[in-house]
Amino acid sequence: MKHALAKISLILLLPLLISGCDATRRLAEDEHLLEENIIIKNGEELKDGRIKNLLYQQPNAKIAGIPLRLFIYNAARPDIDSIMAEQRARNDGRRTFWNSLLSRKQVEAVRQFKINFNKGLKKTGEAPAIVTKNITEKSVKRLTTYYANTGYFNTKIDYQIKKDSNQRAVVVYKVETGRPYNIGKITPIIASPAADSIYAAHRDESFIKKGKQYATLDVNAERARLTTLFRNNGLFHYEPDRFSVTADSVKTDYKVDLDLVIENRKITEEDSIIDLPYKVHRLSRVNILTDYSYDNRNKTFQDTIIARGFNFLAYDKINYRTKALTDIIPLEPGDIYRDRDRTATLSRLSSLRTFKYPSIQYIADPADSTGTDLIATIRLTPLEKYKFRADFDVSTSNIQDIGLAGFGSLLIRNLFRGAETLEISGRGSIGASDDAANEGNGFFNITEIGADLKLTFPRIFFPINTNKLIPADWQPTTNLNVGLSTQQNIGLDKQNVAGALSYNWYPRKTRSFRFDLLDIQYVRNLNVGNYFNIYTNSFNDLNTIAVNNFDAADPSFFNLSDTSGNPRLNIGDGGANRFINAVQNGEVSSVTAEERNDVNAIEERRERLTEDNLILATNFSYIYNNRQNLFDNTFTRLRLRLELAGNALSLASSLAGVEANESGGEEIFGVVYSQYAKTEIDYSRHWSLGGEKILALRAFTGIAVPYGNSRNIPFTRSFFGGGSNDNRAWQAYQLGPGRSGGPNEFNEANMKLALNLEQRFKLLGPIKGALFIDAGNIWNVFDNVEDEGAKFNGINSLVDTAIGTGFGLRYDFDFFVFRFDIGFKTYNPALPEGDRWFKQYNFSNAVYNIGINYPF
Repeated sequence: MKHALAKISLILLLPLLISGCDATRRLAEDEHLLEENIIIKNGEELKDGRIKNLLYQQPNAKIAGIPLRLFIYNAARPDIDSIMAEQRARNDGRRTFWNSLLSRKQVEAVRQFKINFNKGLKKTGEAPAIVTKNITEKSVKRLTTYYANTGYFNTKIDYQIKKDSNQRAVVVYKVETGRPYNIGKITPIIASPAADSIYAAHRDESFIKKGKQYATLDVNAERARLTTLFRNNGLFHYEPDRFSVTADSVKTDYKVDLDLVIENRKITEEDSIIDLPYKVHRLSRVNILTDYSYDNRNKTFQDTIIARGFNFLAYDKINYRTKALTDIIPLEPGDIYRDRDRTATLSRLSSLRTFKYPSIQYIADPADSTGTDLIATIRLTPLEKYKFRADFDVSTSNIQDIGLAGFGSLLIRNLFRGAETLEISGRGSIGASDDAANEGNGFFNITEIGADLKLTFPRIFFPINTNKLIPADWQPTTNLNVGLSTQQNIGLDKQNVAGALSYNWYPRKTRSFRFDLLDIQYVRNLNVGNYFNIYTNSFNDLNTIAVNNFDAADPSFFNLSDTSGNPRLNIGDGGANRFINAVQNGEVSSVTAEERNDVNAIEERRERLTEDNLILATNFSYIYNNRQNLFDNTFTRLRLRLELAGNALSLASSLAGVEANESGGEEIFGVVYSQYAKTEIDYSRHWSLGGEKILALRAFTGIAVPYGNSRNIPFTRSFFGGGSNDNRAWQAYQLGPGRSGGPNEFNEANMKLALNLEQRFKLLGPIKGALFIDAGNIWNVFDNVEDEGAKFNGINSLVDTAIGTGFGLRYDFDFFVFRFDIGFKTYNPALPEGDRWFKQYNFSNAVYNIGINYPF
């Protein structure tokens, strides 16, 4: 069965591949299939894929050297409509087998299915790239234009179509660029004095510089620069089409002299076009209309307020504190007009989640005789103050056979008249499970309930004024979160209380910061006795040791009537826990030193996962992301995070004189608080390779070091390996630590390294493919774990880095991407040395991952 899936896939695809495997089967006798484009530039073959992508015709796409989409296209009948019509005419009125078996309507439906299936093959496939002289000459013209746009004005291009007897062809383009032209004299010709003075003040920032090789891209960049420059310096009416460049390359010794022309504003009055110089415009008034709607547009304002020079207007009543809006609006009366202020105003108002599509209207001030003053009116349409949402869900999982869940939330906007938002949400679920901790509660025997409160302020909410440190144009917000949840008959039956006070700000479009001043979490385990029912691997290891030492142990530890006929440890205090205590107290004399260490490790993990947790942390995060939009496929993302926990509680316990318990830990409210330092670095880089091909790289490193009051890291703050967003050859929590082989149900550690490399490419229509390599692992370091196989002991431990490789499919639904990946264990450090490479490289040991959107 090891290769069953591969065989089945091959069998299903074989008829299609056989039917279309001749790539030239649909070509006419005089047609040739394009195999390759070769560009010879100045005597050397050009390898730059970006230049080759300029050619109008590309060879048919290949996967592993096979033009699969071409084969699919060739499997379709080229004249299916006429064939079906001919069959219909030939069989009309005749009694055929199908006419006797099916009705006329059913026969017609079969014919239509054949037509639609044939069209589907053509749409999914790719038509053959047939070499023609016309298309090749169009490619020559495009290459000539490209080189002319980069300063090679005397480029000469010839081509040769090399055909063979198998109806295949290679097109060779021979490019002789000649000597490039550099920019010579630059003469600005600017009609408007206002535009001329602004240009002169910023001339050194120009993309067009004397002595630089000419490039049309620089001209376009200069046009965009000047548009931004002028419109951010008061020239409200400036448009980019007013800029043009006149080039002179005649008798200039490979230099091109440029005239940079900036024309005046053109306006049409009746039948005449009037030439007007640009003026620097200023805002004479800024109106803020707080309850705008199209239906109200002709009504009279009922409420007006003047604050800080702003005019607040309302058709009904002004329901906002003026300072809450003026603090975030960069437009001010008396300022010159700036595009960036307009954009920032709309962005900040939209981020409040209080208004629907804010807009700004600029009109000339009728009271100004100079024609330079503008009136800006910010039109705000409030969203509904209250919004209720409810959801219902039915699900199954490895925890419950069936589950019913409900969710409801109430959003309240403008709570304190400062554009604050309050969201109150609740959730609850019931489920049925054969594995529940208590099976005697009827069919629905597990429950979970929780509630959350989130209050957001559109500013830094702090006793000290932080405007100079974090100004309003950084769009700061304050979030206060509180959450409660409890679960019954699920695992250890936890109660969880969490709260956070966090601040966010965005100094630039590419940079964001988050500071969690307080991050509080309290976890209480209600059903500690259920531990060995949940963590069965630990119990099985413990039971094996106990059975091996049955004769030296207390028989009451065991269930002697087990259906297997063998003794088995009782779970809970009556067996497993008492056996652990007996081993640690030296009461089981036959236990070996290795078995004693294993028992200690099992008990140490049990104590850690069953103890209550109290975490009071402070976090700081920085994110850099220079992606411009969803279509930008070349970008970098960097996330840095630092977390410090327990220091405030340590200071408080010291001041209060709290004494350590018998285990050496200090307790707050009866719970040993956690103390540690944790840092993470997450870096990713994407490159567009052209033709919808993308190379994506991700590197992650993280470490959490316990100190002071802790000997280890809380489970909820530790690292794990494997899963659809990590090393896809292992399931989540199944990788590591180190070379230990994942001995537990949920394996985690306090150090992690990960590296992922993935190439994405277009496959069939909206379906994209991916090939990937994932490497990494988790280790224990600076904590109380003693298993050498799980510890990181320096650079030599990097030999325990697990490597997975595989392939996947992505289906793009526009608003999200559905992802399916198959990961193969290429190097498994848990196996004995010599058996680690490719020993489990097969479908039976593969991991199948389903996810939404890309993994990184």
